[in-house]
Amino acid sequence: MMLRNVTVDCSDPYALATFWSTVTGWPISGEDSPGDDEVLVESPAPVPGLLFIQVPETKSVKNRLHFDWMPTERTRDEEVDRIVGLGAKLFEDHRTADGRGWVTLTDPEGNEFCVERSVSER
Repeated sequence: MMLRNVTVDCSDPYALATFWSTVTGWPISGEDSPGDDEVLVESPAPVPGLLFIQVPETKSVKNRLHFDWMPTERTRDEEVDRIVGLGAKLFEDHRTADGRGWVTLTDPEGNEFCVERSVSER
C-alpha cells in the first residue's frame, strides 16, 4: 500500500494550496485553478501530495493530525520567520534555552503544524 495524498478540509482550496505551495516549494497541479473545490499540491515522489478539499464547515477544534516540518535549507528559526511572513501565525512556542524544541504555527485557515530543528541543528 502507498500513501498517495494527505487531504485537508478547508473553505478555500486554491488559496490554502497556494500558501502551502509557497511554503513547500511544490507546485499546484496544472489541472487546478481558483474556484475549484479540490486543489492538489504535487510533491516529489515518494512523498504524498497535499490535497485541499472544500467543505462547508469551518475548523472548530484542535487538529488530531498535523504536519511536522523539518527545514532543509534554513534553520528552524529562519524557517519559522519565513513561514510567518507568508501568512502563518504563531500558535505555541516550544523552543528551549538550549536551542531544542519546536514551534507550532497555524496556516491561514487555522490548521496547526510544527517546525522542528533542521538536521544541521541536531
